[in-house]
Amino acid sequence: MFRRGVLPNIRSRTSGSVLAASLFLAQAHAAYGGEIDALLFGSLDAGAATFLTVGAKLGLGSLDQDGFVMLASAGSGRQRERGDFGLPRTRYTFSAAAVLGYQWFFDWGTAAIFAGPEGAIEMLADRRALAVFPATYGARLHAEIWARPTEDTLLQATGIAGSTRGSLWSRLAWGYRAWGAYLGPELSVYGDDTGYRKWNLGLHATDFAIARYSFRVSAGLQTETGRRSAVPYVALAVWSPW
Repeated sequence: MFRRGVLPNIRSRTSGSVLAASLFLAQAHAAYGGEIDALLFGSLDAGAATFLTVGAKLGLGSLDQDGFVMLASAGSGRQRERGDFGLPRTRYTFSAAAVLGYQWFFDWGTAAIFAGPEGAIEMLADRRALAVFPATYGARLHAEIWARPTEDTLLQATGIAGSTRGSLWSRLAWGYRAWGAYLGPELSVYGDDTGYRKWNLGLHATDFAIARYSFRVSAGLQTETGRRSAVPYVALAVWSPW
C-alpha cells in the first residue's frame, strides 16, 4: 500500500514564462503592429523532478496596457523517489489553474496581481501497483513585479500562494543587459504544509529572442527536503504574442 509521505514541488510554473513577457509587451506591440490580446507560453523545469507547463495569457483589452488579464495553465510532472522498504517508485502529477487579475504599467516596469482556482491529481507507480489519489482543489494568489531600475538592469520578484496543499513559492532575480539578454543571479524558495522545502540558486538569461519567440534559460543548484546534497537544475521558458 502506498503512503502519501513528502510531496514533491508540483507547483505550476506559470511565472517562469508568461509573466516575464509583461515588461516587454510594449516593444512587441511596436514590432508586430496592432493590439496584443493573447500570449502563449510554456516552460520546462528539470532537476530532481521534471515539470512541463503550457498555457495562455488573455487580455480583456490589449496586453501592453493597464487592465484585466487572465492566466490559464496546465502542467504535468514526474519525480522518482523511494517508497516502502526503500523500493523505487515514480510520482506523476497533473495540475491546472485559471486566475484572473489586473496589471499596471509604469515608467519603471510592471506590477500584477491574480487570484483564482487551482487543482491537482497525483499517481504513484512502482513495479507492483499503481495508486491514484483523489483530485484536490483550492485557490491561488499570485503577485509579481518586473522593474527596470536603470536602462540596462532588470529586477523581478514573484510570490505564488496556493491553498491546495498550503504552498508558497517565491523568486527573486536581477539581471544586467548584455549580449541581447538580461544576465544575472536568481533565487527561488518553495515550501508547503507537508514539510517539503526546496531552494534553487543559479544564473539566468532572460528576454533573448529568436524570430517571434522570447526565451529565458536558468541553471544552478537545487537543495530539497530528503536529499543530503545539492543537485543541478536547468529551466527553459518561452513565450510569444498570438
